[in-house]
Amino acid sequence: MASTDETKSNTILSDAWDYKGRPSDRSRSGGWLSAAMILGVEFNERLTTLGIAVNLVTYLTGVMHLGNATSANTVTNFLGTSFMLCLLGGFIADTFLGRYLTIAIFATVQAMGVTILTISTVIPSLRPPKCAVVGSSECIPATSTQLTVLYMALYLTALGTGGLKSSVSGFGSDQFDESDKKEKSQMTTFFNWFFFFISLGALLAVTVLVYIQDNVGRQWGYGICATTIVLGLVIFLSGTRNYRFKNLVGSPLTQIATVFVAAWRKRHLELPSDSSLLFNLDDKVQDDGKKKTQKQKLPHSKQFRFLDKAAIKDSDVEQNKQYVDNKWCLSTLTDVEEVKMVVRMLPIWATTIMFWTVYAQMTTFSVSQATTMDRKLGNFLIPGGSLTVFFVASILLTVPIYDRLIAPICRKVLKNKHGLSPLQRIGVGLVLSIIAMAVAALTEIKRLNAARTNGLANNPNATIPLTVFWLIPQFLIVGAGEAFTYTGQLDFFLRECPKGMKTMSTGLFLSTLALGFFLSSLLVSIVHMITGDTHPWLADNINQGKLYDFYWLLAGLSILNFAVYMIAAKWYVYKEARFAAEGIELEEIGSSGH
Repeated sequence: MASTDETKSNTILSDAWDYKGRPSDRSRSGGWLSAAMILGVEFNERLTTLGIAVNLVTYLTGVMHLGNATSANTVTNFLGTSFMLCLLGGFIADTFLGRYLTIAIFATVQAMGVTILTISTVIPSLRPPKCAVVGSSECIPATSTQLTVLYMALYLTALGTGGLKSSVSGFGSDQFDESDKKEKSQMTTFFNWFFFFISLGALLAVTVLVYIQDNVGRQWGYGICATTIVLGLVIFLSGTRNYRFKNLVGSPLTQIATVFVAAWRKRHLELPSDSSLLFNLDDKVQDDGKKKTQKQKLPHSKQFRFLDKAAIKDSDVEQNKQYVDNKWCLSTLTDVEEVKMVVRMLPIWATTIMFWTVYAQMTTFSVSQATTMDRKLGNFLIPGGSLTVFFVASILLTVPIYDRLIAPICRKVLKNKHGLSPLQRIGVGLVLSIIAMAVAALTEIKRLNAARTNGLANNPNATIPLTVFWLIPQFLIVGAGEAFTYTGQLDFFLRECPKGMKTMSTGLFLSTLALGFFLSSLLVSIVHMITGDTHPWLADNINQGKLYDFYWLLAGLSILNFAVYMIAAKWYVYKEARFAAEGIELEEIGSSGH
C-alpha cells in the first residue's frame, strides 16, 4: 500500500493543476498531446497574420483605391499594433486570466476580426466600385464607412494576434516539467517544433494563401483563415481536460512601475552613503515572522542611483507595517536592482528598432514594386506578395549556416564559446539591413529606367519588361539580417533580463518589431508630406515616384543608428561579467525564482 502511495506521489506535480484546480497528475496531463493542440493555435496565428499582411497592400491599392503611402502605413500600423499588443496580452495573462483563458479569448477575437474581413470582401457595398485603371484619378476611393469596417476587422485581428503570441509559447512550455529530465528534453524539442510551425505557417501564407487571394478570390483566402482559426480553437478547447495549469505570477511591469513610483515619491530624500541601510530582502518580514526567501539578493550597483531612493527606509517603515508591504511606497533593493538590469538594456532595445523599420518595407513597397514587374515563371504568374517566400527561405537557410559554419569559425577565431555574442549577431543584422536598402535603391532605379525606356511610366497597370527576380537580393539580405537580429535579440533579452521577468523580456523584444513598423509609418507620412504631390517620392503611381530616395533615406538613417548602436554595445556589460566582477556565480542568481 505504501508503495502505491509513493508511486502516486511521484506522479503528482507540486506546481501544476488540472482544469478543476486539483494537483496535476503527470501520467494524465501535459506532454506532447497537449503541446500539439497548442502548436495548432500558433500555426493558425502565423498563417492568418502573414496571410493578411504580406498581400494587404495590393488589396488596399487595387480594391480599396487608397494611395501607396496610405496603404503602406495601414499595413505597418496593422503589424505594429499586433506586436505591441503582445505586451498587453502578457500583462493580462500574468496578472488576471492565466495563459489558457487568454489564448481562448484572444483566439475568438482574432476569429471575429478575420470573419468581418471576409464578409467585407463578399458584400459589394463594403467596397468601392471597380475602375479601369487602378491609380488613376477616375478611381473612387473607399468611403469612411467602408474603411471603418475594414479597420475594425484588421484591428480586431491584431488584438487577437497580440493576445495569442504573448501566451502560446509559455502555455506550451507549461505542459512539460523542467524538474523531470525526460520532460525537460521534450520541452527543448517542443521549442524546435514551435519554430518549425511558425515557419511552416509563414511559408504557406506567402505561397498558397497569397495565390488563392490573387487568383481565386480574397473572400476565399480570408475565409480559409477564419475557418482554420475556428478549427484550431475547437481543437485547443477540446484538450482542456489534459492541460496543466500554473498559478498567476503577476506582471513584471507592475514591479517596474512600483520601483519608479516609490523612487519618485521619495525624490527629495537623501540616499545613505552605505547601501546596507537601504531596505532589502533581509528586512522583509511576513505575518508569520519568517523572512521572505523567494528571491536572492543581487549586488548593489552605482548606476541609476535615483532608483535606489525606492528602497530608502524612514520612520514610517518602523511605525507602519502596512507601509512595508506596500511596494508603491517601498521596494526592496533587489527589486530595484532587477529594474536597473532592464534599464541598462534600453539603449540596445532602442537601437534595434531601426532594423524592423527596414524589414517593414518587405511587406509594403517591395510588394508594390513586384506587382509592376514581369512575374511570369513559364506559364505561371507569381503573385506579388509571394515574393516574400525568398525572405522566409533566407531565414531558414541562414540559421543552419550560422550554426554549422559561422559559429564554429567564430569560436576558434574570437575564442567565444557562443560563436558570435548576442550583441555581435544584432550588429551583423543591422549591417545587412543597410546593405539591403542600398541594393533596394539601386534596383528601384533600374526598374524606373526600364519603365521610362519602354514608355510605361504613366501606366501604373502596365507590366514593365524587367523580371521580378531583380528584387530577390533585397529579400534575401533582409531575411539573412532577420535571422541574425531575431536570434541575437531573443538571446540577449532572455539572457540579460532577471529570471522573474522572462515573460516581459519576450515582450520587450516584440515591442521593437512593433515600434519599427510604427516608425516606418511615421517616416512615410513625413516624407509624403514634405515631398508633396509635385515631385513625390511615394507617388500613388509608383512609376512616377522616387521610391529609391526613400530607400536611400532608410540606408542613411540605418548608418546613423548603427553608429549609436556600436556606442551602446561597447558601453553595455553582460550580466555574467558584472556578477563575475562581484564574485557571484551566475547560476546561483539564476536559480532563484520570482
